[in-house]
Amino acid sequence: MPAKNKAAPRAVSVKEATLDLLRALGIDKVFGNPGSTELPFLSDWPGDIDYVLALQEASAVAMADGYAQATRNAGFVNLHSAAGVGNALGNIYTAFKNQTPLVITAGQQARSLLPLQPFLGAERASEFPRPYVKYSVEPARAEDVPAAIARAYAVAMQPPCGPTFVSVPIDDWARPASPVAPRMLTRERGPERAAMQALAEALASAKKPALVVGPSVDRAAAVDLMVKVAERTNAPVWVSPFSARCSFPERHRLFAGFLHASPGQLSEALSRHDVVVVIGAPVFTFHVEGHASIFDGAATLFQITEDADAASVTPFGASIVATMKPALDLLLELLPETNRAAPPARTLPPAPRAADPMPAEVVLHELATTMPADAMLVEEAPSHRLAMQKYLPMPGQDSFATMASGGLGWSLPAAVGFALALRKRRTICLIGDGSAMYSIQALWTAARRKLPLTVVVLNNGGYGAMRSFSQVMQVRDVPGLALPGIDFVQLAQSMGCDAERVSRCDDLAPALARALSYDGVFVVEAMLDRSVPLLYAKNG
Repeated sequence: MPAKNKAAPRAVSVKEATLDLLRALGIDKVFGNPGSTELPFLSDWPGDIDYVLALQEASAVAMADGYAQATRNAGFVNLHSAAGVGNALGNIYTAFKNQTPLVITAGQQARSLLPLQPFLGAERASEFPRPYVKYSVEPARAEDVPAAIARAYAVAMQPPCGPTFVSVPIDDWARPASPVAPRMLTRERGPERAAMQALAEALASAKKPALVVGPSVDRAAAVDLMVKVAERTNAPVWVSPFSARCSFPERHRLFAGFLHASPGQLSEALSRHDVVVVIGAPVFTFHVEGHASIFDGAATLFQITEDADAASVTPFGASIVATMKPALDLLLELLPETNRAAPPARTLPPAPRAADPMPAEVVLHELATTMPADAMLVEEAPSHRLAMQKYLPMPGQDSFATMASGGLGWSLPAAVGFALALRKRRTICLIGDGSAMYSIQALWTAARRKLPLTVVVLNNGGYGAMRSFSQVMQVRDVPGLALPGIDFVQLAQSMGCDAERVSRCDDLAPALARALSYDGVFVVEAMLDRSVPLLYAKNG
């Protein structure tokens, strides 16, 4: 007998199909700032999906970024047409550099109006966020929207992860569509065994090997594996330049320190090693010019990366493309026990001395001794990063995040996203006064939700990093580097936060204790010495 025809899929609206898809994918929050082209999507909003209101689109993207990093599931963002995407582009770029999985949707004018170049219409909408999204589309038909969002999710979650973009015309949400069921799609990529065997043999025979760890290790929740590999080899572990995560405990006996983004300084730090293995990072991220003698061939260089593009631009050595857990598992299996002597332990700095005006080092040291052991630190204080690396050690997995792009305005709203996901832990945002003003409105969202968030504003009265670079580059009379007269206590209080200003070292410890135990959002404005820290040696 002929088989009976299967029943046609139940017809639902594009909106219903999309919301059901989000539920099936475990996406329980939508981050956004609403506009008219999004109203049909937001109307009659369901109670089981939390709409997180940000007061600016860039903040919405950064909140979703922090939330996605904490949950290791894609964040979902809803932006307002081309204007909202334009506002958000800086943090879309940061999400791309962070390799954070995001599905970003944006409204579009009605399809029937698009030929007339209407108000709020986006011409070639899918091209706007490129090249800083992994996939971008405006579906040809309304009924294709749920499948496009499903594809955007799958692409965003594939290593290396990153943001994707779907433009949705305003009249598509009410149109009929078929439900889209999520599919199983594996995300781990194993390494080639022969290449890993060659790496293991090189490490085993090396006299002075070094390991360089990057953010992919922490993103993959593979820090414990990384520690086992380091202890098996007894090799010192360096952190790659501008690493945006903590991929190795910074008080471990094998921790060697942080590599500079200067070719000369980085090469000097690695010059005594005969085998260098870079794990989960580019080779290398530089910021100033100079000769990189590390590429001259004195050392054997290996790289393990999940990013084939990063492997393709590596100028020297062998690259193995694989995700972190299977690669580190196999490396641990292949590495023999070593009788190599452990490198000398890193000398820890003495506690900084109190002074008037207050040095940043004192604030960082006091924060290190005061903050909870399980705190999540989100940082955007580039002029104080060297002092932070010296006096504020991070313990390892899921303890630290910053922006990988170099663009300001990410960390304060990202800290809100982390705090939303990590409600049983304290999130701390360590931020400069210049950085804070890019996205200060994120405090409003945090205060409304009474999040466990402490914000420490390091106020040195301006863009300290730019003052430092002007010295390194030997340029004078640069305008726009001073930021006098900003009152962060009043700003915080106006948005519903508690706040306190600290100008004396003696007042610092009790203020931080109050801020870290407060039930809600507490902002500490630390008034600092305005001297300029030197981030690089002059002339690189």
